[in-house]
Amino acid sequence: MEIVFNDVSADFQIGPIRSPLVLHAINMKIKSGSFTAVVGHTGAGKSSLLKAMNGLLIPHEGRVLVGNMIIDRNINKKDLKGIRKKVGMVFQFPESQLFAETVEKDICFGPTNFGVSKNQAKEIARNVIKMVGLEVDILTKSPFSISGGQKRRVALAGVLAMKPDILILDEPGAGLDPHGKKEILTLLKNWNQNHGLTIVLVTHDMDDVALYTDDIIIMEKGKIVVHDETRKVFSNNELLNRYSLDVPDARRLQLKIEDEIGVNFPYICLSVDELADALIEADVV
Repeated sequence: MEIVFNDVSADFQIGPIRSPLVLHAINMKIKSGSFTAVVGHTGAGKSSLLKAMNGLLIPHEGRVLVGNMIIDRNINKKDLKGIRKKVGMVFQFPESQLFAETVEKDICFGPTNFGVSKNQAKEIARNVIKMVGLEVDILTKSPFSISGGQKRRVALAGVLAMKPDILILDEPGAGLDPHGKKEILTLLKNWNQNHGLTIVLVTHDMDDVALYTDDIIIMEKGKIVVHDETRKVFSNNELLNRYSLDVPDARRLQLKIEDEIGVNFPYICLSVDELADALIEADVV
């Protein structure tokens, strides 16, 4: 299921507080089955772009196509409900999504809200909790008594229980230690590769972008200024400098070594393993 933005502009408003043009004339297509990172500086419009994908932010101009479903200013609540079943969203802080007395009730809420029986929902909860790497006995615990990493997994399980075609995540590694973040992102990559799940995430960590994603969207002032393959973006130093973007650690070290020894490696290195192989091929070790 692909996502297409056709000339989408949107404002964000809560009560009297209004932020005009958090999205401005967005045109793009996210391919079905791809893994895309959305990057940019604070206030660039990254979270707004995610919210527009599942109807949490409604365009005042243009439209968003999610498969054959349309999000525009005329959308009704029934259609929004269908879109949010197909497009699951995990917020930056899982506490904002957890509310029930137990983990099981939290996960079961979505499926039962869409007509699944209580017994079926419990079976779904048992399956998805194992999918996110947690033991079944956590289902009886309060979601507010578990660790931050477990909360992140429970929030993911609650979204996966809806069997979405698209998963969108806002800083899924925020607040996690390196090991916990790696586990979450590895799970995401496996779902993307093994189940064809289309994934879009916002992140500030360029190492995560390099290791896990296929494509990068760079945003600035509510606009998409770059949308290209991950390796191509990190190969373009002029582009990275123009938008003041960081590079992965392996790429940074590669540039430093190339500068010191006066030899260009045969390809762009986005991981430690690639850098090691390039050093061998360049015959500098």
